[in-house]
Amino acid sequence: MNGSEMQLVTLIGLLAGTLTTIAYVPQVVKSWRSGSTSDVSLTMFAIMVSGVTLWLIYGAFVHDIPIMVANGATLLLAGTVLVLKIRNG
Repeated sequence: MNGSEMQLVTLIGLLAGTLTTIAYVPQVVKSWRSGSTSDVSLTMFAIMVSGVTLWLIYGAFVHDIPIMVANGATLLLAGTVLVLKIRNG
């Protein structure tokens, strides 16, 4: 791939990461404001946080900025929901 193709691939990766990451924002805001996580699956968020952590580690190993940025942000958001779920039940 030439330089402009690599830039396009990186841009696509960053856009994909941004969209999949911001998908968690409404859940974080709702859970934070209401203090309720009764409709949130503990198992789903525990698995998600584990998977995102592994993706972040993978991204670091292969030096892939889009993977690291997207999964770092997703870990922060999904981790917040997981902590709220554990704390609030």
